[in-house]
Amino acid sequence: DPLRTVEGREVTTPELWSKTRRPELLRLFESHVYGKTPVAAHEFPIIHRVVSEDSEALGGKAVRREISIIFGEKPDAPRMELLVFLPKGASKDSPAPAFLGLNFEGNHSVSHDPGVRIPTAWMRRDQGRGVVDHKATEEGRGQVADRWCVERVVERGYALATAYYGDLDPDFDDGYQNGVHPLFYRDGQTKPDPDQWGAIGAWAWGLSRALDYLESAPEVDAAKVAVMGHSRLGKTALWAGAQDPRFALVISNNSGEGGASLSRRNYGEDVAHLNRSFPHWFCDAYRQYSGHEDQLPVDQHELIALIAPRPVLVSSAEEDRWADPKGEFLAAQAADPVYRLLGTDGLLLQEWPAPAEDSLSKGTIGYRYRPGKHDVLPSDWEAFLDFADVHLKKKK
Repeated sequence: DPLRTVEGREVTTPELWSKTRRPELLRLFESHVYGKTPVAAHEFPIIHRVVSEDSEALGGKAVRREISIIFGEKPDAPRMELLVFLPKGASKDSPAPAFLGLNFEGNHSVSHDPGVRIPTAWMRRDQGRGVVDHKATEEGRGQVADRWCVERVVERGYALATAYYGDLDPDFDDGYQNGVHPLFYRDGQTKPDPDQWGAIGAWAWGLSRALDYLESAPEVDAAKVAVMGHSRLGKTALWAGAQDPRFALVISNNSGEGGASLSRRNYGEDVAHLNRSFPHWFCDAYRQYSGHEDQLPVDQHELIALIAPRPVLVSSAEEDRWADPKGEFLAAQAADPVYRLLGTDGLLLQEWPAPAEDSLSKGTIGYRYRPGKHDVLPSDWEAFLDFADVHLKKKK
């Protein structure tokens, strides 16, 4: 029950939720699932450096800006390269709401825009059952443009910001020696403590650092930023939204186990598979729940509830059974009492709907269930934009 504390106290008021139950749930997810974000042993500055700008991008429809977000002053300090497309008319007097998300293939892959720089960092590529190093090339430009629909997002009046997730932590089990983890090690520490963050925690931290930059950009309405993620980055978007209340809206696309779907259903991917195949994603303490999901002190509906009363959209795909679309719907449904307690309309669906291309329930807990596979489609973006129009632009 998301509205009952560990000691069994019933949560009946918004005050009890915000002062007692919500902090309790956040601590449980930190200690048992995603890990705590540690405090840096030595404080380091975070530097924003604009490295390119084009005021006539996308055929004159947008301003394209690339920003290096540098974590520290050392020559080899890790950095996140943030790519931002702004609607041409966005200004200090008329700032645009924005979508923010991490990408899998590098910034050059999300658009055919020839001005986007080719990444120089290590890139991830699956090969059989392993992951191999490779460098980005011109060949990859725009290869996942359909997953990002940059021109459509800008046309609808939104800015789009994205960064390559490997800038924050390479997506393989490297003992947390690369990426941002070592910035936070104490003297003599070589890896996170069992209850400290894994890769998902680092990726979520990076999303908040990208939001820091957007808050400084006068053309962006930083109070109306939606964080979006697909698959493992959908898990990341949910965790970022749960931790950082500045995100005005959260979108989870096909996030599955460890994301929006209920762990206790044990349908599709389970905790044991996550820990076996991706031991670097979660904190080490999560491993004790492999095959013992019933012993978890939380389940994923409570992750969704941590975002309340801000709007959240859970998006599922019919053929993506590994991500358990029904479990994602049931988690959204089980978070509804928290949203209702906090004065919203919650989830507007009583039953799991049939899949439909134009599926979109637009309550404060939104739900989409479309035909097709594990992917982000142009029709998904139309739903994301429609949902944002309702909750960020307040169009009914």
